[in-house]
Amino acid sequence: MDIIEQVSLKPYNTFGVASIAQYFTEIESRKDIDELITWHQQHDLRYLLVGGGSNLLFKNDYQGLVAHIRLKGKAVIATDSDANYVRAGAGENWHEFVRWTIDQGMAGLENLSLIPGTVGAAPIQNIGAYGIELVDRLHLVEAVDLETGKSREFDVAECQLGYRDSYFKSVGLGRYLITAVTFRLPHKPEWKVAYAGVKDELEGKALSSRLISDTIIAIRQSKLPDPVVIGNAGSFFKNPVMSESAWQVLKAKYVDLPGYPQDNQRVKTSAAWLIDQCGWKGKKQGSAGVYDKHALVLVNYGGATGADLWAVAESVIRSVEDKFALTLEPEPRVI
Repeated sequence: MDIIEQVSLKPYNTFGVASIAQYFTEIESRKDIDELITWHQQHDLRYLLVGGGSNLLFKNDYQGLVAHIRLKGKAVIATDSDANYVRAGAGENWHEFVRWTIDQGMAGLENLSLIPGTVGAAPIQNIGAYGIELVDRLHLVEAVDLETGKSREFDVAECQLGYRDSYFKSVGLGRYLITAVTFRLPHKPEWKVAYAGVKDELEGKALSSRLISDTIIAIRQSKLPDPVVIGNAGSFFKNPVMSESAWQVLKAKYVDLPGYPQDNQRVKTSAAWLIDQCGWKGKKQGSAGVYDKHALVLVNYGGATGADLWAVAESVIRSVEDKFALTLEPEPRVI
């Protein structure tokens, strides 16, 4: 494991923020993980595990070690009467992995096409889009305990997956390095195409995993900026979830307020709608701002610092609080 000093993190975060890591290394093998554990035991410094950097906002330079996860490999490892079990290394690009499963003739991940990031980061965030969340297809997470050096497996229940949340993002934050993830992809396709926009595009067509994937890619590209062109981390805020009674009170005042029923008499509303109503869509503060095609996306138009982007985020949060008495929570980790 080679450790380099004073490395720019601009290539390792999709916001394109020019933060500097005090120390930086690449993790490509179990040997590298063991050396990372030894290094951490010998130095009184924090560390940060990074995959595709699509769920991070660096407000400042990072004082400590940034470890970039590059564990590779993907294969069908088992099959039974109901499903294929597909394992991928944590460093595999998520979208490329999804398309690979489609190339192998498997369905199940097509709705999660074009989500940025890596396979290892997917269960941390419990990524989701267009009616599917990772929890719907997850079978097993393999990880190394960075405190003990021991490997262990997490079944779906142990991952404690919630709305953009997991054990790895909360209680187990920083303790486990995810090395691989196994997915259960059913032989019989379970198409999820009722989501707004997707249903209209697919009406009357013969469904396939590739067609659904292509359709979702086109929809995402029409709404979301390419991080290579405009720095962003996709959806920046979680959609607020509240009691049904609280939602009804707001709905009486704002008749167009969206509502999506959840479990336990809860209702999820649209953060993008709330932000749009506050006039933030397309608004800029210097080189940072809110994307003009989607109010949920914060963007770096070039040269914005993490502090600049966070200042916009805080302004958006205050606006929504003032108007709707709801507090937006960021999806990305703010470092």
